[in-house]
Amino acid sequence: QVQLVESGGGLVQPGGSLRLSCAAPGSIFRTYVMAWYRQAPGKQREFVAEITSGDSTYYRDSLKGRFTISRDNAKNTLYLQMNSLQFEDTAVYYCHARPTRLTPTGLGTWGQGTQVTVSS
Repeated sequence: QVQLVESGGGLVQPGGSLRLSCAAPGSIFRTYVMAWYRQAPGKQREFVAEITSGDSTYYRDSLKGRFTISRDNAKNTLYLQMNSLQFEDTAVYYCHARPTRLTPTGLGTWGQGTQVTVSS
Protein backbone atom coordinates (compact mmCIF):
# COMPACT_ATOMS: atom_id res chain seq x y z
CA GLN A 1 0.00 0.00 0.00
CA VAL A 2 1.43 3.33 -1.09
CA GLN A 3 1.70 5.82 1.74
CA LEU A 4 1.43 9.55 1.18
CA VAL A 5 2.15 11.94 4.03
CA GLU A 6 1.04 15.56 3.83
CA SER A 7 2.35 18.42 5.94
CA GLY A 8 2.42 22.20 5.98
CA GLY A 9 -1.18 23.04 6.76
CA GLY A 10 -2.15 25.55 9.40
CA LEU A 11 -3.87 28.81 10.20
CA VAL A 12 -3.19 31.78 7.95
CA GLN A 13 -4.71 35.23 7.54
CA PRO A 14 -6.45 36.26 4.32
CA GLY A 15 -3.87 37.29 1.75
CA GLY A 16 -1.22 35.06 3.30
CA SER A 17 0.65 32.11 1.86
CA LEU A 18 1.27 28.49 2.74
CA ARG A 19 3.24 25.69 1.14
CA LEU A 20 1.97 22.16 1.50
CA SER A 21 4.21 19.14 1.12
CA CYS A 22 3.47 15.50 0.36
CA ALA A 23 6.11 12.84 0.83
CA ALA A 24 5.76 9.70 -1.25
CA PRO A 25 7.75 6.50 -1.72
CA GLY A 26 10.44 6.89 -4.32
CA SER A 27 9.29 3.73 -6.04
CA ILE A 28 6.18 5.49 -7.33
CA PHE A 29 6.83 9.19 -7.00
CA ARG A 30 8.94 9.64 -10.10
CA THR A 31 6.50 7.88 -12.43
CA TYR A 32 3.06 8.62 -11.00
CA VAL A 33 0.72 11.51 -11.62
CA MET A 34 0.61 13.45 -8.37
CA ALA A 35 -2.25 15.73 -7.43
CA TRP A 36 -3.83 17.87 -4.74
CA TYR A 37 -7.50 17.84 -3.88
CA ARG A 38 -9.38 19.67 -1.15
CA GLN A 39 -12.59 19.26 0.79
CA ALA A 40 -14.27 22.14 2.54
CA PRO A 41 -16.79 21.55 5.36
CA GLY A 42 -20.08 20.33 3.98
CA LYS A 43 -18.78 20.14 0.41
CA GLN A 44 -17.54 17.46 -1.92
CA ARG A 45 -13.86 16.87 -2.46
CA GLU A 46 -12.64 18.85 -5.44
CA PHE A 47 -9.64 18.85 -7.73
CA VAL A 48 -7.00 21.50 -7.11
CA ALA A 49 -4.01 20.69 -9.31
CA GLU A 50 -1.94 17.85 -10.69
CA ILE A 51 1.50 17.28 -12.16
CA THR A 52 2.68 14.46 -14.38
CA SER A 53 6.01 12.67 -14.32
CA GLY A 54 6.96 14.88 -17.25
CA ASP A 55 6.14 18.00 -15.21
CA SER A 56 3.02 18.92 -17.13
CA THR A 57 0.69 20.77 -14.79
CA TYR A 58 -3.08 21.17 -14.67
CA TYR A 59 -5.10 23.44 -12.40
CA ARG A 60 -8.62 24.11 -11.32
CA ASP A 61 -9.50 27.14 -13.40
CA SER A 62 -10.48 29.27 -10.41
CA LEU A 63 -7.11 28.70 -8.74
CA LYS A 64 -4.81 29.49 -11.65
CA GLY A 65 -2.39 32.25 -10.78
CA ARG A 66 -2.65 31.76 -7.03
CA PHE A 67 -1.67 28.11 -6.57
CA THR A 68 1.43 26.40 -7.96
CA ILE A 69 2.06 22.66 -7.94
CA SER A 70 5.59 21.31 -8.22
CA ARG A 71 7.58 18.19 -7.51
CA ASP A 72 11.10 17.48 -6.33
CA ASN A 73 12.08 14.06 -7.58
CA ALA A 74 15.32 14.09 -5.57
CA LYS A 75 13.28 14.43 -2.37
CA ASN A 76 10.26 12.41 -3.52
CA THR A 77 8.11 15.32 -2.45
CA LEU A 78 5.15 17.08 -3.98
CA TYR A 79 4.42 20.71 -3.17
CA LEU A 80 1.52 23.10 -3.39
CA GLN A 81 2.39 26.76 -3.03
CA MET A 82 -0.72 28.73 -2.14
CA ASN A 83 -0.66 32.51 -2.33
CA SER A 84 -3.24 35.23 -1.71
CA LEU A 85 -5.27 32.81 0.37
CA GLN A 86 -8.94 33.54 0.80
CA PHE A 87 -11.57 32.44 3.31
CA GLU A 88 -12.99 30.01 0.74
CA ASP A 89 -9.64 28.20 0.52
CA THR A 90 -10.29 26.78 3.98
CA ALA A 91 -10.39 23.01 3.59
CA VAL A 92 -8.61 19.76 4.23
CA TYR A 93 -6.06 19.34 1.46
CA TYR A 94 -5.29 15.83 0.25
CA CYS A 95 -2.39 14.47 -1.73
CA HIS A 96 -3.26 11.87 -4.38
CA ALA A 97 -1.19 9.55 -6.55
CA ARG A 98 -2.18 7.44 -9.53
CA PRO A 99 -0.18 5.68 -12.24
CA THR A 100 -1.43 7.71 -15.23
CA ARG A 101 -3.91 10.46 -16.05
CA LEU A 102 -6.18 7.77 -17.48
CA THR A 103 -6.32 5.92 -14.15
CA PRO A 104 -9.62 6.65 -12.37
CA THR A 105 -9.16 8.75 -9.27
CA GLY A 106 -10.80 6.05 -7.18
CA LEU A 107 -8.03 3.63 -8.04
CA GLY A 108 -5.33 5.98 -6.79
CA THR A 109 -3.96 6.49 -3.30
CA TRP A 110 -4.90 9.25 -0.88
CA GLY A 111 -2.95 10.84 1.90
CA GLN A 112 -4.50 11.52 5.28
CA GLY A 113 -5.02 15.22 4.58
CA THR A 114 -3.77 18.44 6.13
CA GLN A 115 -6.02 21.22 7.39
CA VAL A 116 -5.72 24.71 5.96
CA THR A 117 -7.70 27.41 7.72
CA VAL A 118 -7.88 30.96 6.43
CA SER A 119 -9.12 33.26 9.14
CA SER A 120 -8.57 36.76 10.46
